[in-house]
Amino acid sequence: MKTDKVILGIDPGTVIMGYGLIHIQGKQMTMLAMGVIKLDKMKDHPTRLKKIFDRTIEIIREYHPDELAIEAPFFGKNVQSMLKLGRAQGVAIAAALSQNIPISEYSPKKIKQSITGNGNASKEQVSGMLETLLQTKMEGFPLDATDGLAAAVCHHFNSSGVSSSSKSYSGWASFIKENPDRKG
Repeated sequence: MKTDKVILGIDPGTVIMGYGLIHIQGKQMTMLAMGVIKLDKMKDHPTRLKKIFDRTIEIIREYHPDELAIEAPFFGKNVQSMLKLGRAQGVAIAAALSQNIPISEYSPKKIKQSITGNGNASKEQVSGMLETLLQTKMEGFPLDATDGLAAAVCHHFNSSGVSSSSKSYSGWASFIKENPDRKG
């Protein structure tokens, strides 16, 4: 297992796409960057997809991630929205693959579970736990950006063996007590 790597996390969207990057050095995890790609002012869906592809390539070229973690689209009632979201995710994946970056996909529930211990946690709870884990203020960052960051952290926990599904905890106090090194 590589102990010095950069992970790019993406929360795909057709109006706003969130992204976050973390750097893993040994057991230390730090945030490199996070942000959003705003697509709401673009005239049509194909133009938005091109922007997602181009901007993802720019982020990859700037930060040189070793891996990409992306949130999987969740099942919704609006089929057209699902198709558009799936296309946005596919374009981000294609951008990473064009740069030879391995991809991992996680459900929204899995990401929330990995970060907060609760698969039904709110975006605000995920953001709050990221503050603790990364020792970085998340205030002022859009929740789409913290969701992208959460995908990267989830991937780190799941690919490094830090996360263990065989244990259960009564709350965050017991989790932190049992996992003092998980804070970073």
